[in-house]
Amino acid sequence: MVLRFYDTLRRHKSDFVPIDSSNVRVYVCGPTVYDRAHVGNARPLIVFDVLYRLLRHVYGAGHVTYVRNITDVDDKIIARAAERGISIESLTEETAREFEEDVGRLGCLPPSVEPRATAHIPEMITIIERLLAAHHAYEAEGHVLFDVASMPSYGGLSHRSLDDMLAGARVEVASYKRGDADFVLWKPAKAGEPGWESPFGYGRPGWHIECSAMSWRYLGETFDIHGGGLDLIFPHHENEIAQSCCAFDRPAMARTWMHNGFLQVEGEKMSKSLGNFITIHDLLETDTFGGRRWSGEVLRLAMLRTHYRQPIDWTVRALEEAEQTLDRWYTVLEGQGAPEAVPTTSRFVEMLGDDLNTPAALSELHGLFSAGRLAEAFACGKLLGVFGHSAAEWRALTEVEASLDDATIEGLIADRLEARRNRDWAESDRIRDDLARRGIILKDGKDGVTTWSLARKGAA
Repeated sequence: MVLRFYDTLRRHKSDFVPIDSSNVRVYVCGPTVYDRAHVGNARPLIVFDVLYRLLRHVYGAGHVTYVRNITDVDDKIIARAAERGISIESLTEETAREFEEDVGRLGCLPPSVEPRATAHIPEMITIIERLLAAHHAYEAEGHVLFDVASMPSYGGLSHRSLDDMLAGARVEVASYKRGDADFVLWKPAKAGEPGWESPFGYGRPGWHIECSAMSWRYLGETFDIHGGGLDLIFPHHENEIAQSCCAFDRPAMARTWMHNGFLQVEGEKMSKSLGNFITIHDLLETDTFGGRRWSGEVLRLAMLRTHYRQPIDWTVRALEEAEQTLDRWYTVLEGQGAPEAVPTTSRFVEMLGDDLNTPAALSELHGLFSAGRLAEAFACGKLLGVFGHSAAEWRALTEVEASLDDATIEGLIADRLEARRNRDWAESDRIRDDLARRGIILKDGKDGVTTWSLARKGAA
């Protein structure tokens, strides 16, 4: 089948033709491991995991190489380690472990390779040496910088003038720079900072050179797809293109550039100042959002209901709706055997193959359930990364076991209704809260009938 993806560089959808169909190569920028990943970080993790699954489905699991890096040397890492009074190695190991736990619970497959920046300093030095030799870089006051003026096509990914790009970005101002847009490839290491010996002096790499080096090491000078969030287009991805194309004298670093849209929380930009900054861990393990924990599959399905290139509003209601959908599907699937293989020509796969149109694919999945084509529905859901549990496991993971029997619960509900008739609101609230502590959630209907259900908890 023919896959079609929107390319940020060319600004249109086109047929995807891999450089080598026996080794389809994808690179996605991973985390800087100084703190817990937030819900905005979860979006590219899930989006590009679906892309990885789709490519494996079409070309074969052994014919796709997916690289997602870990940045473990960075100014933020150095500052956070100093703030906490621990070593940089301790911080990065702890945070990387937490990241792996979180991303696993989102249902993401491990990438083919997950390189760390600090293990690829020699590759970074080689690229910098090539840039210096080709006069695309220069040394100044212990730094090595990329000379943006040496690359006439710089800015092609952003589709904006250099002045516009600089106006909207934090660009370091330094007297030793030839041009305002020139960016650091190598910098001197200060006392107490990590550093490596190099032909340019003892120091450490700039952020952008890390991804150029790791993608080159595992995917070659030019590869098929580079992904990430819209926030990375400038300066990070623009600078990656400059480094890689100029170092290897290639017209392109990646054939296709894919970027997911921004995320806001309940209609507002997520920020610590607004008190709506939410980590993946918060959603899975605390009552921070919506007063309860959520399962990884719920987070995943809620993300996939919006097309990856569109902005997404992260709301409690959206999570509730995703959870209700999964509840229905798991109930219907109970007792089903092993899933059938999904034909690559099926309409579900065609929807995914049309620029990862997950909303359309989910609509097709709903249709499969409605038509009773359950084995195919199960297989399609697995391709999206859901249905990681049996129906019984799902219930066990998402429902809190009641500490009271049904008769006792019904008796307490009757007592509460009596208290409400007597306008004894304090007693009514006391009974409701007591039941909630015991894992029982009450819902008062418009007809005066109160129903109950087991409370829910986060699932793996």
